Amino acid sequence: MAHLRFPSHRLPAATLVLSLLALLLLAACNGGGKKAGEPGGSELADSNPGTPASGRSWAGKDPSPEFPGGLTWFNVQQPPTITGLKGKVVLLDFWTLGCINCQHIIPDLKRLEAEFGDALVVIGVHSGKYATEHDDDSVREAIKRYGLEHPVVNDPDFVFWRTFGANAWPTLVLIDPAGNLVGGHAGEGVYPLFQPILASLVAEFEAKGAVSRAPFPLALEATTASTVLSYPGEVLADERGGRLFIADSGHNRILVASLDGKLERAIGTGREGFADGGAAEAAFRQPQGLALSDDGATLYVADTRNHAVRAVELATGNVTTIAGTGHQLDRLPRGEAKARETALASPWDVLVHEGTLFVSMAGVHQIWALDLATGNIAVFAGTSREGIDDGDRLTRATLAQPSGLATDGRYLYWVDPESSSVRRVPFAGQGDVETLAGTGLFDYGDVDGDPKTARLQHPQGVAFANGTLYVGDTYNHKIRTVDAANWRVGTAAGTGDRGWRDGTAAAGALDEPSGVSFARGKLYIADTNNHLVRTFDPADGTLGTVRLSNLADASGAPGARTEQATLPAQVVAPGAATLRITVTSPAGFHLNSLAPSRLALSSSNNAVIEPGEREIAWSSDEGAVSIPVPVSLGEGAATLTALGAVYYCRSGEEALCFIQQVELTLPVTVAKGASGGELALSYTLPPGP
Repeated sequence: MAHLRFPSHRLPAATLVLSLLALLLLAACNGGGKKAGEPGGSELADSNPGTPASGRSWAGKDPSPEFPGGLTWFNVQQPPTITGLKGKVVLLDFWTLGCINCQHIIPDLKRLEAEFGDALVVIGVHSGKYATEHDDDSVREAIKRYGLEHPVVNDPDFVFWRTFGANAWPTLVLIDPAGNLVGGHAGEGVYPLFQPILASLVAEFEAKGAVSRAPFPLALEATTASTVLSYPGEVLADERGGRLFIADSGHNRILVASLDGKLERAIGTGREGFADGGAAEAAFRQPQGLALSDDGATLYVADTRNHAVRAVELATGNVTTIAGTGHQLDRLPRGEAKARETALASPWDVLVHEGTLFVSMAGVHQIWALDLATGNIAVFAGTSREGIDDGDRLTRATLAQPSGLATDGRYLYWVDPESSSVRRVPFAGQGDVETLAGTGLFDYGDVDGDPKTARLQHPQGVAFANGTLYVGDTYNHKIRTVDAANWRVGTAAGTGDRGWRDGTAAAGALDEPSGVSFARGKLYIADTNNHLVRTFDPADGTLGTVRLSNLADASGAPGARTEQATLPAQVVAPGAATLRITVTSPAGFHLNSLAPSRLALSSSNNAVIEPGEREIAWSSDEGAVSIPVPVSLGEGAATLTALGAVYYCRSGEEALCFIQQVELTLPVTVAKGASGGELALSYTLPPGP
């Protein structure tokens, strides 16, 4: 790792205002100071060297500038201020949502938040690199996708960035409980650097009675309903076997379906983790890329956030780890290394070619090759310096967060999101890397045409079919094409505006399409922010949606939070009666007959309330259901509980369906002399995201 220094105090606020243009020329996603073999990390000027172990005070000396106004904030009841944060240690995280290095430090930030509790407030400052990343909607989706539970501000014009002198993605700036600047750091390696400094600051200011442990008021950007899919990152269409594999990234699992969308099984518990075992025991962490063995028996998975590659034996559903240790690498391998003992860095996609599994190693800007026979892994292309240089694949070529992979049998193709480019290299020999489309780390747009003038914006998926590369042009919300013969770039589908709409290619809408795969004349698309799988038919130029069925196989989606609701208490007379259960969809939605909704009924005291049925189920496309259940009532007080899952869809967008886990409680008093009538358990489902 690079030697990192941390100043005891920073320069006065006026000198923190730096030229944005100069910063952008110097900084790339990796922090601008990374050396080959040293992922992440760069130095800042240190006018007062020291280490956390030196025992000196880390309190700042110069007041922090106030936060700029007029910006959109998320996860807060009202925008925070430096004055209002007095008593808290504040850590500003300058990030951009597509940057892999920014994503790498999220676990470090969450670990610090858990360790220091209410003494620490992390504030994400989203200073987006790409035009699409400037949209409030893009930032809101990223907050949900990455599970950020701290304040986030959208800084599209780099006002925050200039005020605090950020110089790369990510940059961290620390402010002490007195509101003074402590210092800053650009790059990864956040937890081991900041933890001892935070501990020292909290102890020092707590001894003065100057640390506030009052909870910071949050208003999280979250909904209780969960889509059947959650931010699917990749699809793999198996033409020979008629199967569709879906990386249900937000639900931390893999779904297996038929090509027409009938779900067959889920692989993985759905809870974040790193565990091998059977389909119901194995755990993933936001898996992305998928590849199928030549015999169709094994599915390979790029388990991105676990920094590992997994293999799924499809006959049994058993999952094993074939590369990676579960930890992010801190140095590159030299030559061949045992894959199972070698740490990886955010593997994004995988591809099988002649007994070798190629892995796009987004976190170190390289492509690696895993020999499936020997279990050895080695670098295949990329120096590990971020860039868009062509040439010798190992000694000269630079890549920029390589993601989706594809092949025509002769070449390995991939997309580099951070240079908005499409690249290739021959499998055989020591051939050079070539750029088919894209010109620089900060050159992007939405332009068709020849390779020198065409522009894409942060593409993440690519597939090859019939002489054409189909590209998931993620931030342009389009499917683009690259002619493999003349490298001319075109548009296949999408208006360029985010949305969900089937129809002609020119009128259809997508929302950050990522993975793409071709089978039986159709392109299958992971339409990530729409939580859907879409299709594009080149023959008739239409964009469609795969309507998933047999949804009971997805009922265990862990992203569906349980909605707990206590209903108004009721008083009824003893005797035989009826419990009427009514479940209503919100305005603009309807219930979903493609999956059986169920509620299990239980009583805290069967002598007071005894349901005649213990489970009710229904399949309906109506706006509501009303089901009578016989009950026996005796004198006393008890609570009736209904626990289960309800399925419903947005009207007009029937493919966008939701699963709501519910736990409804109804307090009941049974007393002589009370009026008769029936018990009523009524519940209206929440709107989806």
